[in-house]
Amino acid sequence: MKRTVSSLRAPTRRTASGFATQEKSRARCAPLAAPLAAPLAVPLAAFLVLTLGGCGKQDTLAGTRPPPNDTEIARGEYLAKAGDCAACHDAANHAPYAGGLAVNSPFGPIYASNVTPDPVHGIGRYTLKQFADALRRGVSPKSGHLYPAMPYPSFASLNDADVTALYQYFEYRVKPVANAVQPTHLPFPFNQRWTLAMWRTVFSRHERFTPDAQRSPLWNRGAYLVQGLGHCGACHTPRGPAYNELGYDEHSPAYLTGGILDHWFAPNLSGDPASGLGRWSADDIATFLRHGHNARSFAFGAMAPVVGESTRYLSDSDLDAIATYLKSLPPHRASGQYTDSDAARAATGQSLATGFPERPGAGVYLAFCAHCHGADGQGTPDKASALAGSALALSRDPTSALRIIVEGSESPGDPPRKMPGFRGKLTDAEIAQVLSFVRGAWGNGATPVSTAEVTRLRDAIHR
Repeated sequence: MKRTVSSLRAPTRRTASGFATQEKSRARCAPLAAPLAAPLAVPLAAFLVLTLGGCGKQDTLAGTRPPPNDTEIARGEYLAKAGDCAACHDAANHAPYAGGLAVNSPFGPIYASNVTPDPVHGIGRYTLKQFADALRRGVSPKSGHLYPAMPYPSFASLNDADVTALYQYFEYRVKPVANAVQPTHLPFPFNQRWTLAMWRTVFSRHERFTPDAQRSPLWNRGAYLVQGLGHCGACHTPRGPAYNELGYDEHSPAYLTGGILDHWFAPNLSGDPASGLGRWSADDIATFLRHGHNARSFAFGAMAPVVGESTRYLSDSDLDAIATYLKSLPPHRASGQYTDSDAARAATGQSLATGFPERPGAGVYLAFCAHCHGADGQGTPDKASALAGSALALSRDPTSALRIIVEGSESPGDPPRKMPGFRGKLTDAEIAQVLSFVRGAWGNGATPVSTAEVTRLRDAIHR
């Protein structure tokens, strides 16, 4: 349930999908998949009548309410953390899973539903099959079709045992909260939920995860977590014209190659050595997911609460499995380059020392950034990440780096690692100059950033 969703609870929200917690971005759950255009609805109706009936053939769970099982409840609690359900479904007053927070989608605000076992406002009357249908098919007994902000295209891969454990946890361990969530009202045609049946038929995955016999158990466990419960693709996979993810597993060359969400760019997780995880080790990945930082990077934006509320609680074996799977992904959508050489470092040092007019960002960097990130771009251990060779700096889309400069960031930890924002100190031109400098310094090779890009982002986020 991580990042987003309409919610298992029908009447109102997770009905749609991501919810942003006031200051805390819920972007991870924000991907709202748009319904197909209304003019296409009627011509496709007959087709859907013939096809939708088969979409639930794999559902074998009973339409009853099984009695509580302590072992399954404990397992479900772990799985709910792995799925980061709280990120979207916790209430503004921090009541667990009580819903009500809004996420700003491209089509209007969507309100997270109450998924506590309250019988009136939550999911307290759901049978196991109804719960499974909401989770894996995006179909609620009260609200009907859910917006794909609820990442049911990913959750469709969950096996019956895990769905049952999640049901046990939400029904028998979570405290009921009588919180009536504000209904989601999107403008026409996005308020026509029946069209979502067509969207799901055309764009969602429907099959359960099938282990690859040619791969190790560790790889298969990692694939199951990344593709399904972790729904990493909801943020890290680019989307098509219908806001559909352009792939749900490693067989798609677009899978996990980076995507824009709520004015953040979720980075490339493929093996690209510059902007992806190509130079990261499996231990680097596991450490990042456990602590929110490693020697190469710090969690930022919507990823910070993902670590703080989800991945930090995973077992070592599950983190190793995720890292094993991600390290198996080949490079796709390569961006930038990094040359670790004495000559590149010397050239940057010369720019910082002399402030050549053709490198105007050098002076800004020296005045505002070098104290923490170093004149050599190597950062400060446990305080500031290295910028030399940084995948963030080399990304094909500079949105996240720009937003961090504008707003600052805070990564999980005790104490948390913080970077101040510079929106009140630097002009749009200076922000563009300093990021362009970083993207071309110490052997980094990425395209420069324009002042117009900074201005557009600041207008969009009202900063």
